[in-house]
Amino acid sequence: MRSYQGFQVMTFNMMILIGWSLLFTGLVQAEDRRNHPNVLLIAVDDLNDWIGCMKGHPQARTPHMDKLAARGVLFTNAYCAAPVCLASRTAIFCGRYPDQTGVFSNWGKTRGKMPAKSLQMPLHFSATGYETLGAGKLYHAASPQFFDDYFDTEQRWSPFTQEQAQYTEAELPSKGSDSPEHLVVDGPGGKDWILPLNGLPSERNADGKEGESFDWGAVDVADVEMGDTRITNWAMEKLGGQRTKPFFLGVGYYRPHIPLFAPQQDFDVLPPVEAIQLPLCIPDDLDDLGEAGRRFALDPITAGTHQLVTDHAQWKQAVRAYLACIGYVDRQIGRLITKLDDSEHAGNTWIILFSDHGWQLGEKQHWGKWTGWRTSSRMPLIIVPPANLQLPRGKVCAEPVSLMDLYPTLIEVCGLAEKKEVAGRSLMPLLKNPEQDNGRAVVTAFDPGNHALSTREWRYLRYENGEEELYHVHADPHEWHNLVNVAQHRSILTEMRHRLESELLDIREQ
Repeated sequence: MRSYQGFQVMTFNMMILIGWSLLFTGLVQAEDRRNHPNVLLIAVDDLNDWIGCMKGHPQARTPHMDKLAARGVLFTNAYCAAPVCLASRTAIFCGRYPDQTGVFSNWGKTRGKMPAKSLQMPLHFSATGYETLGAGKLYHAASPQFFDDYFDTEQRWSPFTQEQAQYTEAELPSKGSDSPEHLVVDGPGGKDWILPLNGLPSERNADGKEGESFDWGAVDVADVEMGDTRITNWAMEKLGGQRTKPFFLGVGYYRPHIPLFAPQQDFDVLPPVEAIQLPLCIPDDLDDLGEAGRRFALDPITAGTHQLVTDHAQWKQAVRAYLACIGYVDRQIGRLITKLDDSEHAGNTWIILFSDHGWQLGEKQHWGKWTGWRTSSRMPLIIVPPANLQLPRGKVCAEPVSLMDLYPTLIEVCGLAEKKEVAGRSLMPLLKNPEQDNGRAVVTAFDPGNHALSTREWRYLRYENGEEELYHVHADPHEWHNLVNVAQHRSILTEMRHRLESELLDIREQ
C-alpha cells in the first residue's frame, strides 16, 4: 500500500512539475512572440499615389488601402532607391543602395548581380527563428531559395499565360502595324480573344513573338483566373493556420504593372471613358529640361510613347485601366487583411504596404517609370503596428523617407540581430511621432550617375552629363517649373548640390 501511495505522490509531483514546465514554456513562447512579432509585407508593383488616402487621382477607389492607412501611419513623402523593379527590390531586400551594388536597372550592364545571401532580408528572419513565407512578385523574379515556403503563379499576362500571349509566325507582320491581331483560342473564360485589347501597334518588340505588354482593357473572367487572386488565396490559407513560430509573410502583387488587364467588375465601378480625368499636365513641360531630361521623358524603354497613346486617342482608356487595376488589387488586399484580422495572429502582426516605385501616365510625356521625377520615384508606404502596441494610429508623416528604411525598421521592431551592412534608418521614431521634422534628405538613383534628392520642400535632379533640375514641392508638386536657372533660388541650389554629394559620399563609404 505504501508503495502504491508513494507512486501516487510521485505521479502527482511529476504532474505538477510537468504542469509548471508547460506553463513556463508557454510563458517563454508568449514572451518570445512579443519580442518577435509577425510581419505581413505587402508589395504592390508600379503603384503611384493614385490611392484615396493620398489624393493622387480623384476617381481612385481604394477603400481597403485607405482603411489600412487609418490604422497606422501613411508616409506621403516616401521614395524608392531606384525607379525600376529589379533595382528597387534588390535594394529593399538586401539593404544596399544601387551605388553600392551596381544594380541600377532590369537589363544590360547596369543589371548587376544579386548581393550575397547573407544580406537577404528573408534569410535574416529565418536565422532568427522566423518561418518565412512568400507569394508572388517580391524580388524581381521568383526567388523560392529565400523562403521556407514560396508560391508563384503566372502574373504578368494574367489572366492569359505567357504562351497564350505569343504571336504566331503568321500573325507577326500585323504586330507593328496599325491593325495588330493575335488570336487566343479558348483563352480565359473559355472564350476566344484578340490581343492586344487596346489595338495599339508594337513600338518595342514589333519583330518578336512576345505579346505586347503596353496594353490595357477589361477581361470578363472570374477573379480566380487572375494571378494576384491566386497568390491572395495562398496567403490567406497560411494566415488561417496555426503557426509554431513567428512568421514573415511577403505577398507581392503584380498589378497595376502593364499589361493593364483587370476583371470587368473593376471597370464597371469607374466612370465611363469620356468622364475619366487625365493627370494634370502642361503642353510645354519639357521646354525647361536639358537633353538628358528630355531623353528620359521620351524614351519608351519601360512602356510606350505618349505620342502613340494620343495618336490613337487611348489616354483616357489607359488611365481608366490603371485605376481598374488598382481597384482590383485593393480588393485582394481587403480579402487578405480581413483574413489576418479574423486569425489568431491579428494582435501581434506588423503590416507593411508599399509599392516598389511610382508610374507615370503621360506626365512629362512619359509612360512608365525609370525617371527621377516625383511621379516615378515616389509611392505609397503604409505601416500598421500590431494591435498590442500603443502607437499613433491614423496619422500622416510628411518627412522624407526611403524604402531603404524598411529593412532597418523591421530589424528593430522584430528583435533581429543588427546588420551593419544594411543602409537606411529605422522608421520607429517616426512611428512614435509622425509629425516630427528632422530635416532629412533621401537619394534615388536612376541609372549610374543620375540621382534625385528629396527633402520636405525641395527636389533636386542631377544627370550624368551635369544637367540639373530644381523643384519646390509645395508650390509646384507636379514639377512643371525647373528653377535651376532662377537667381533667387541660387542658394537653395547650392545647398542641394552639397547635400547630394554628402549623401552619396556616406552611401559609398558604408
